[in-house]
Amino acid sequence: MLCFAAALLLSSAMLAQPPSGSSSDPAADLLRQARQKQTEGNAEEALAIYNDAILKFPTSVGARIQAGVLLDLLGRYTEARPYFAKAIEIAPTPQAKAQAQRSMAMSYAFEGNCKDAAKYEGPLYQSYLDAKDWFNAGETADELARVCIDSGDLTAASEWYKKGHDAGMNETPEAQKDLWNFRWEHAQARISARRGNKAEAQKHVDAAKAILDKGTNAQQAQFFPYLTGYVAFYLGDYRTAVADLQKANQNDPFILVLMAQAYEKMGQKDQAMDCYRKASASTAHNPPNAYAHPLAKRKLG
Repeated sequence: MLCFAAALLLSSAMLAQPPSGSSSDPAADLLRQARQKQTEGNAEEALAIYNDAILKFPTSVGARIQAGVLLDLLGRYTEARPYFAKAIEIAPTPQAKAQAQRSMAMSYAFEGNCKDAAKYEGPLYQSYLDAKDWFNAGETADELARVCIDSGDLTAASEWYKKGHDAGMNETPEAQKDLWNFRWEHAQARISARRGNKAEAQKHVDAAKAILDKGTNAQQAQFFPYLTGYVAFYLGDYRTAVADLQKANQNDPFILVLMAQAYEKMGQKDQAMDCYRKASASTAHNPPNAYAHPLAKRKLG
């Protein structure tokens, strides 16, 4: 089967996207114009408008972040970083600064650089931890862990997933504890599969399913076929990987490129290229697209 579209959310574990130019941003009108140019495929015109917005409204954090995001999507990472650095410097509120820090971390994620991403999300995690904001501390640690696992640093990924789990477990509702335990089992299964440990991976898959079967986090069920497909792929069972990943979120560019790679392993080039094309259309600035977008672009030439 070819890849297909579905209307599911990417992940309940994703933090807020960078500011997109709200009505309170003096550059809001120019940012809307720039985004329209991006939608039309005119990246250089969009970048010019973002730069114009920065010149006219130098306090606009959104203009700098969006310019940096566009440059990351174009693969021009070193050009993107000064925009994010300035956004961090001029951010007027802790929330705006956190968004700018996260954007810088994602820039390094697009480059597959776990270590430098941690320089920006690590302090952000610590700030949430110090404030006893357990949920956002856990979310931030898990997001950084995702960057690390996709960058191939399994040790760092395991450490950050553990930090995310431990922070989240400070939340008191039982359903929230089940959520963090599910995420922790999900993460350990993927890491075990990446290390080639089939028995260990299956143990954690079974544990994740047992948590889901409690019924306290029904919304997480959509992430189970992603888990089983991921594990199957890294253990070399490509047919099962495709079958399971087709039941997962088809709007997630990471799932699309994982299916594409499984199709390639089976010699099904047309199906693979179809998935790569769909993945390449994503403009998200988050860990799934940080892995998927550069890979899809390389495969498509």
